[in-house]
Amino acid sequence: MKIYSVYDKEFAPYGRVIEGYDTKELLEKLVELTPQPEDGTIYVASDERLEVLPVFADFRDNLYGGMPVQIGYCNGTNTRLNCLEFHRDSEINIPAVNDAVFLLAREDEIVDGVLDTSVVKAFCCPAGTCIEVYATTLHYAPCSAKAGQGFRVIVVLPRGTNTDKPAITVKNVQDGWMTARNKWLLAHADAKEAKNGAYVGLKGENIDIIGLI
Repeated sequence: MKIYSVYDKEFAPYGRVIEGYDTKELLEKLVELTPQPEDGTIYVASDERLEVLPVFADFRDNLYGGMPVQIGYCNGTNTRLNCLEFHRDSEINIPAVNDAVFLLAREDEIVDGVLDTSVVKAFCCPAGTCIEVYATTLHYAPCSAKAGQGFRVIVVLPRGTNTDKPAITVKNVQDGWMTARNKWLLAHADAKEAKNGAYVGLKGENIDIIGLI
């Protein structure tokens, strides 16, 4: 596996680099206020301490066209794929201080409810770089860009995403992949999410980039 940059042309089917937003204070607050686990990751969907900053309105009104949004984060250390998820909309990610690597695939690469992990590609996002990950892009927790180094990554999504799963009557195959509000997840059999009942939809290697960083 090669680790591309989000500035490489290979990133174009998965997302884009976003410019023009002043995220300096947001990233400073992320580092100041949020923990960075040394083993594993922590995800918080919405943090009011980040959402009171001026850039929140810019994300809401410019990036999402006035739709309600939330600012949260995913922090920690990780080198494995484990799962892939998608939403019905784009996700904004911004690493602070340290670079982060994102393991990505496309929704149209799912065949009969299964995605072969051989199609997954890795992209390094430099610290301070804001990216949009498209709604059709499968993604999950970021990975460390250097061995032994953690990450803190801002996550912007429509409000309510990744909160409690709605009570639904399953009507089709994809309904069975839903694990939270606006979250459809495919787990690898080796992942703890699969052991906790998530749909096993990844086949092949549970990718680990430790040998690449």
